Amino acid sequence: MDDFWWLLLATSITSFAALFCTITRRRSSLPSPLIPSGSLGWPLAGETFHFISSACSPRPETFVDKRRLMYGKVFKSHLFGSPTIVSTDAEVSRFVLQSDAKTFVPSYPKSLTELMGKSSILLINGGLHRRIHGLIAAFFKSPLLKAQITADMSNFLLRSMANWPDDRPIFIQDEAKNIAFQVLVKALISVDPGDEMEILKKQFQEFISGLMSIPINVPGSKLHRSLQAKKKMVELIQRIIGARRKSRGVWEVPKDVVDVLLRHTSEEELKDELISDNMIDLMIPGEDSVPVLITLAVKYLSDCPAALRQLEDENLKMKRLKDELGEPLSWGDYLSLPFTQTVITETLRMGNIIVGVMRKAMKDVEIKGYLIPKGWCVFTYFRSVHLDENLFDRPCQFDPWRWQDREMSSSCNSFFTPFGGGRRLCPGLDVARLEASIFLHHFVTQFRWVAEADSVVNFPTVRMKKGMPVWVKRRGEVCL
Repeated sequence: MDDFWWLLLATSITSFAALFCTITRRRSSLPSPLIPSGSLGWPLAGETFHFISSACSPRPETFVDKRRLMYGKVFKSHLFGSPTIVSTDAEVSRFVLQSDAKTFVPSYPKSLTELMGKSSILLINGGLHRRIHGLIAAFFKSPLLKAQITADMSNFLLRSMANWPDDRPIFIQDEAKNIAFQVLVKALISVDPGDEMEILKKQFQEFISGLMSIPINVPGSKLHRSLQAKKKMVELIQRIIGARRKSRGVWEVPKDVVDVLLRHTSEEELKDELISDNMIDLMIPGEDSVPVLITLAVKYLSDCPAALRQLEDENLKMKRLKDELGEPLSWGDYLSLPFTQTVITETLRMGNIIVGVMRKAMKDVEIKGYLIPKGWCVFTYFRSVHLDENLFDRPCQFDPWRWQDREMSSSCNSFFTPFGGGRRLCPGLDVARLEASIFLHHFVTQFRWVAEADSVVNFPTVRMKKGMPVWVKRRGEVCL
């Protein structure tokens, strides 16, 4: 956390002069009422300290909610070294998410952009982004990959569960991370459990630790260690890419994302460096988003016995049916479990694993009477929308049954954005749901459990403070 405060101070100082010039120019050339009301806070730091202190509290949305009451659903602030328009308005946020690179581009801390590189799918824009994103999204939606992920997730999970003891707690967050990372790495570059996987795990942990660090690349710094770890991962992945290029044309069906990119692009269009960088970036959901989704679902179910019983009944019924037929569950079976899907949807709404996204305006933009000045950032704050009592009855209560109302579920699609939206919609959203469904199915059909007390941490990323420890007991045959 100390590194984060130094990063905040550094970015604030470097941006102050630019901010002063921007504000002065806007005041003289544009009617001030067009810019949303709000406060830019203190010189240098803006309102970032207030935002972080709120984010670290049990109710991280208080910073935004307080200002929304004062200024409206769209207001101005100064966050992370940049003048920022904060949007809790679903229509404004949707417009920002769906805009092209001529209007808005991604905005990230300097340490993150340096680590990911200029060719990262998170940073590139225009035609190249559309091409890479489209290829990856299509592959992630393919029945072939879903079948592979179903088999891999089930195998890795059952192998892990076979060793779960009943005399000490299991940490769901750690178990989910280990399994989801292996599944995703195999889908990306076809590396199986073994020495190469262990090397990738170790280096990836070093790499990801520097995403929110001081942007100073000197020996011994966290950023430097992260860059060195990435270099080692790149070397390993580029060896895989080189071998694939030599055998190009031999494989009939692409088995992973590397195959897809090599098959549908030329070497001049996609260099090895670009492919390897993006494979590393795409590993992040295996470390973060999917495991947190699984962990939060277990937490919310542990706190809601009625939901847990209904989930157990649904999954045990499906298991008995498949056992009688002598068939394993297919990916379609997992995604067709209706109450399981409502549990996942409600977990995404309450958990807000992606709290929001930041974009930078490439020109003056007007939307719903608001002006977003060129050079300013926009923070589309999903959490405030997902927990809005005007949109959801008792929004802070875990209620998966709310999604069984088709009319309500349909009306929510316009403002429910757990995976982002627009051209940068997460390409692996179907895979995330599938992996969570598989984990929950095997967990509730094999075990009963008692969860230890734990709490959700929302900053700098969403996670469980203790890793969600649970004590498990295996189900007897009579329970099935």
